[in-house]
Amino acid sequence: MRLWVKHARQVVRVVSDADPCREYLAGPAQKNCNLAILEEKDGIGLSIIIDRDGLIADIGYDDVMQHKYENQTIEEIIDATGRSVLPGLVDAHTHPVWAGDRVHEFSMKLAGATYMDIYEAGGGIHFTVNHTRNASEDELYGLLRQRLMRMLANGTVLVEGKSGYGLDAENEIKMLRVLERAKRELPIDISSTFCGAHAVPKNQTAEEATQNVLNEQLPKVMLMQANGELHVDSIDVFCEKGVFDVEQSRRILEAGRRAGLRLNFHADELTPINGTEMGASIGAEAMSHLEEISPAGIAAMAVKPSIAVILPTTAYLLRLKPPPVREMITQGVPVALGSDFNPNAYCLSMPLVMNLACVLFGMTLPEALVAATINAAAALGKQNTHGSLEIGKYGDLLILNAPRWEHLVYQMGDNQQVIGQVIKRGRIIDRTAT
Repeated sequence: MRLWVKHARQVVRVVSDADPCREYLAGPAQKNCNLAILEEKDGIGLSIIIDRDGLIADIGYDDVMQHKYENQTIEEIIDATGRSVLPGLVDAHTHPVWAGDRVHEFSMKLAGATYMDIYEAGGGIHFTVNHTRNASEDELYGLLRQRLMRMLANGTVLVEGKSGYGLDAENEIKMLRVLERAKRELPIDISSTFCGAHAVPKNQTAEEATQNVLNEQLPKVMLMQANGELHVDSIDVFCEKGVFDVEQSRRILEAGRRAGLRLNFHADELTPINGTEMGASIGAEAMSHLEEISPAGIAAMAVKPSIAVILPTTAYLLRLKPPPVREMITQGVPVALGSDFNPNAYCLSMPLVMNLACVLFGMTLPEALVAATINAAAALGKQNTHGSLEIGKYGDLLILNAPRWEHLVYQMGDNQQVIGQVIKRGRIIDRTAT
């Protein structure tokens, strides 16, 4: 065995083999989730055993585990006396590959400029596109490595990473290659998303940009996928007034579906254009932002259902109307969380995202943990390996320097002290390595 975590006061499984809903939690299952928590009993703590393949082999009370595994060779033992253990966190929406920060735009936003004001003036995405195009793959990888290792130090073990700051085939592929290198070299799991339709290039109309994605970018990405050079899971489009309209977005997403990609896109963030209804009609696995989702859009998402990826940092920084999270949960839409890490929302901490979701959007602590674990994993199609502490899943754990898991969210802004160890597939992560 690779690792034995002993004597924990609390183990938060999120879901377990006994739960009828295990792939994601929606409606009453998310609202009333008991998190499958195991507690120390009669002075006997809890153990988690991780095997040599980095998978969870067993979970139970110390005395039972001692009897079962006393003759096994264990590479490493962690004494978790008085501490809480929970699954590694999942960040379901990020834009982590880019060069050129936008700190100057923060002042503009504070002075009242809107996202689209900055975008139409050539800032925002366009500013980052120029810097990203001019950066080499090695430069982009160096920046990405630091960001991902900081995410890992803050408890994120699986992250969705988008392209989208290239806007042409050459540079979108450059970004996806950088993500591919990170998958090989870094101890964090990455789900790649092709987001060539993130913005309309300055020299093109939206229709010309749509044709470029359909006829140039996507075919080249998928050729590299077929050759084993890239491993892309999903396709994204910024479905928004002034960017890609609903029908252009539909064509891009349907092309991605035909190519074998999951649909995971930006919908109804700034204006209510019924992008959510379109996404639901074509079976999108996940949709993000949703500040301007309509009641009909919520109902449509609940049918299949499609996972709502909520991004509190962006709503907070752009002073947007909060997405109707309570209505989504009530109507049976599974809610996940993402940091939306990008030059506009520089946040690498999922515990902070969870805090914002609770305070700003009215989520309960258990709802936020579900949203940052099993539901976020399901948004990426990774629920069979990530998002809960179950036998056979990856041995990805957070061991907290606290007796209860809620301290991860409660102790706002200090999560690297609250988190005692980050365990990735049974290995302790060196959180000083950035």
